[in-house]
Order: sequence, then C-alpha cells, then structure tokens
Amino acid sequence: MKISPAKENILKRVRNALSQPVQLPFPNSEGNSAVFKTDSEGLELRFAEEFTRLQGKFVFCTSKAELIENLRLLSDNKEWRNVYCQTPSLQKLIGKNDLPTLNQGNIHEADAAITDCEYLIARTGTVVLSAAQPSGRVVPVYAPVHIMVAYTHQLVYDLKDAFSRLKDKYGNDLPSAISFATGPSRTADIEKTLVVGIHGPKEVYVFLVDE
Repeated sequence: MKISPAKENILKRVRNALSQPVQLPFPNSEGNSAVFKTDSEGLELRFAEEFTRLQGKFVFCTSKAELIENLRLLSDNKEWRNVYCQTPSLQKLIGKNDLPTLNQGNIHEADAAITDCEYLIARTGTVVLSAAQPSGRVVPVYAPVHIMVAYTHQLVYDLKDAFSRLKDKYGNDLPSAISFATGPSRTADIEKTLVVGIHGPKEVYVFLVDE
C-alpha cells in the first residue's frame, strides 16, 4: 500500500520529534510532589472535624478506662441490650466491664456492633477497614449502629499513607477486601433526596483512644 506524500511528511515529522525528546514544560505536574500538604501535627483534630462534618460521631478517650465509661454511657443512653463484637482484644476489654455484649452471639439481634479498624485518614475523615480484621466484611455494614475503636497510632494524614502502612503490615498478602467508610451510609439516588442508612449503618461512631 502506497502512502501519500502528505501522510509520509507527517510521519517523518513525528519520527523526528520522537528522536529528539524535550524537557517537560511542567515537571511538577507529573506526580513528583504531593498534591496535598502533609500536616504531621493535629491529626486527631483534623480527623474529628472531617468525620463529624460527614455526620459521623467522634469521641476522644484519654485512656481505656475512659473508653469503657463512654461506651457504658452511650449504651445506657440508647438503651441497648445487645452489642455485637467479634474482635478478641475488644471482647477481652469489654467483657471485664460487664457491657451488654453478645460477643459471638447472633448479629441479627444486635442493636449495635463494635469493631476495630485498620487506620483513620485525617484529611478526609475516613476509616479504613479490611477483611483481615476479626469482624470481617459483614459486621461493619450490617448492624444499625457501627462503633469503631481506634488508637492514636492508627492516624495517618492521607490515603497514600494508609496504603503504605497496609503494604508494610501485610506485605504481598494484602487482605481480600479493603474498604473506606466516610461517615454513615447515605444516598440521594431517589429523587435526589438524601437518605441516611440506606446501604449500611444509620449511625457511625469512632472512639479514639490516646496512647
């Protein structure tokens, strides 16, 4: 097939251009620097602001004893009788303090569920969860109220920081599912009216324990 002179001229110019690479006019736009400025201080406050802005409920605890007391007050206030928990460390902590917990009971009867989490992302108020946690995939989305207990060492600034820590923690054996919860479940699919709790819990709490 014969190439027309005009097309051959265009291809020649393209070949010449490729053989003489030029410096990028905007090198910083190629991912060499972070889009968002990392704030290494005040992660607790930043997370709390973003999380509550998205209708999440944040409780800061100065110790495990204060965590238990706050959980007890919340349970009494809401008149919960069945609080579901599959996380061994939390079962041990809660079980010693007589909170109304099902532990390994029936999640279908639970008023609320308590789980741990992987990390908290301060910039967006997001909680990172994974299938590798004892609570698995079902508990965080099934119960009408989801309570997550986290510690200050689990705070990171941005999404890339969370992924970096997950890779350090699990290596090549990453969990089969990693999810990101940013406030309670909500949708506006029906007549553009915002409905909370349509695909998951109506209320989401984060209890952050200072270490």
